[in-house]
Amino acid sequence: MSYEYDAENIFAKILRGEIPNKTVMETEHTLAFEDINPQAPTHVLVIPKGPYVNFDHFVSSASDLEIADFFRTAGKVAEQTGVAQSAEGAGFRTISNAGPDGVQEVPHFHLHVLGGRMLGRMLPAPR
Repeated sequence: MSYEYDAENIFAKILRGEIPNKTVMETEHTLAFEDINPQAPTHVLVIPKGPYVNFDHFVSSASDLEIADFFRTAGKVAEQTGVAQSAEGAGFRTISNAGPDGVQEVPHFHLHVLGGRMLGRMLPAPR
């Protein structure tokens, strides 16, 4: 599959320093920052610095180093923000939306780390 990356998306602009952000953590390959419209007390976006459109593009095209750094950083964000069960938190949720059916709003792969309260079911229980 071919992926067309939009270099003018908001996350690309954040990575270029054109739009400010509240950085939570930054590594060589990953940036984590507070969501400007938080849906939970803790809501951090974790993005790779490379131009990846969505999850499947990232895991099929990123280097092993980028992938490992990304997921390790997401775990460290959960610990640092206090939502990880290994910290004092009661748990958290990670979400990645892809494409129109997944309601992806920004065409740059990102992971939402949400926690700090009971989040409820992600989807309604089957009937």
